[in-house]
Amino acid sequence: MQIYDLHVHTNGGAPDAFVEQLAAAGVYGAAVFSSEPVYGGLSYERRVEAVLNFCADYPNRLFPVYWIHPFENRAAENAIDAAARGIAGFKIICNNFFVSDPASMELLRVIAELGKPVCFHSGILWDGEVSGQYNRPLNWECLLTIPKLKFSMGHCSWPWYDECIALYGKFQNAFAKRNNACEMFFDLTPGTPVPYRRDLLAKLFTVGYDVKRNIMFGTDCETDYNSEWSKKWQGIDNGIYADLGLDEETRKCVYHDNFLRFFGVSGEEYKKAALTCDGR
Repeated sequence: MQIYDLHVHTNGGAPDAFVEQLAAAGVYGAAVFSSEPVYGGLSYERRVEAVLNFCADYPNRLFPVYWIHPFENRAAENAIDAAARGIAGFKIICNNFFVSDPASMELLRVIAELGKPVCFHSGILWDGEVSGQYNRPLNWECLLTIPKLKFSMGHCSWPWYDECIALYGKFQNAFAKRNNACEMFFDLTPGTPVPYRRDLLAKLFTVGYDVKRNIMFGTDCETDYNSEWSKKWQGIDNGIYADLGLDEETRKCVYHDNFLRFFGVSGEEYKKAALTCDGR
């Protein structure tokens, strides 16, 4: 089974060495985030070109993701240009704004029309700033108003993963009942410290929501990929999956199929069932 890592930050290095380090962890491919916006010191042009060039020799194996901020100059125009150049998706961290901010919502409507997914940070942010208020998962309810948007919640919103699971139920119900509704995915990137991991995964897979095709593996590694860290979390998760009795098909969805569906590679059409009363 090929494994994809949804959550890798660029810190330079060579693509060939990165792919070798992925392989050492049993990982086939990854989504690679560009350097950060606003505070990164690099222009849009340099950041988008760098991540596109890094991934260019490994199509359908390395997926270039542009990290964008709604307050940066020409954010919507840059998103349109990035998509035209081959950016596979977008990364957003709500470090100093709510996702419901008008500038954010305008940008997300543009991204939705482009047919590109968004990888959000969610949960507490290790930035040394007062930013937790922006990253509570229920803030993301506003995205129900944006048709066709696909987005993932990084780190399962640690420490608010119960809230994140409840939010998923609401999005599942809307997706089942509406045409072109917004679709939410879980990014299992830690996040949750080891003592909480079993509780998270047990709740996620037994809550009764239709989660099988909306959960993806991630590490938060950088492009000098930490193979041991990746293998550690694969081992922890696989042990819990075995205890939960998850079948091989479900694991393949988490490690492979859902990643490709998220980025629109598989072209799979997927329908969800609406929640029953006890599902609420």
